[in-house]
Amino acid sequence: MIIIGITGTLGAGKGTIVDYLIEKYHFEHFSVRKYLTSIIESKGMEVNRDTMTITANALRAEHNSPSFLIEELYRQAKESNKNCIIESIRTIGEIETLRKGGKFILLAVDADQAIRYKRIWDRKSETDRISFETFVEDEAREMRSDDPKKQNLGGCIALADYTLTNNGDIDALKKQVDAIFKTISI
Repeated sequence: MIIIGITGTLGAGKGTIVDYLIEKYHFEHFSVRKYLTSIIESKGMEVNRDTMTITANALRAEHNSPSFLIEELYRQAKESNKNCIIESIRTIGEIETLRKGGKFILLAVDADQAIRYKRIWDRKSETDRISFETFVEDEAREMRSDDPKKQNLGGCIALADYTLTNNGDIDALKKQVDAIFKTISI
């Protein structure tokens, strides 16, 4: 069993990579976003980027674990006994937890900020209807933190085993994924 963790900036292509890994390599998918959305909706709160970040940080603090969310998804992945993707890794503690669990590979994906903003605007999800200024501010807040229970995307990206740059089309991204998978035995 192999676990692929995916980290990266907003709109960089994490979901596209997940879809491709499911389609071509038959991975099971475990999503932090889906996990958090179910909790937020059960509390009758609006699902948006702020409530997702607040809920994730609160759960990490409540359980005194910077990797609480990933621990929950990892438990589910282990029960499946299949090759799995865990999306979206956001703290260094989550990476450390997954590295202790067995065969784990971290993929990071990034793209130019203007390209990413256009992508999130075009996909029109409940968390993406924000101004460019808010997009930039949110990203700056999420890129670095000294608090191990808060998001640190910059630190996560720096720890990736493989980094993909997704400034092109989907076929170019898929070629990058395939090149990585030629070096990985699954």
